[in-house]
Amino acid sequence: MSIITLLHLYAVVIWIGGMFFAHMVLRPSAMQVLEGAPRLRLWLDVFTRFFRWVWLSVVVLLVSGLYLMHLRYRDGGMTAGIQFMAVTGMLMMVIYSYLYFGCYMNLRKQLAVSDIQGAAATMLKIRSLVGVNLVLGVVTIAVAVIF
Repeated sequence: MSIITLLHLYAVVIWIGGMFFAHMVLRPSAMQVLEGAPRLRLWLDVFTRFFRWVWLSVVVLLVSGLYLMHLRYRDGGMTAGIQFMAVTGMLMMVIYSYLYFGCYMNLRKQLAVSDIQGAAATMLKIRSLVGVNLVLGVVTIAVAVIF
């Protein structure tokens, strides 16, 4: 069970840590150093690499989370903190799926045809969704640890 918990935590660190880095460090730096199309192309490359890790994290979180809940709470007694973690985790996965299949795919198409204005608008949506998921992730970690 401890190896499953460790995998679960690694997946959390990769996903939440990656969002924190992208949102709080990479974005401001990219805004300062790059303009327009080069910045958008950088983001496309970053997302392409990062989203592979996020998909792996999502699978690991889902499988390990369900397995751990089954082992620990199969006879009932699931705490409110664990229930909150499960609900917010699923919500984050839904938001990420929309971000990936909607926004990210649009960004790829827009940049393929050099629609810089459209890509910039899509990036604003992505930034907002990443911000929402980052807040949800940080709150979920706090609830999981405190309760």
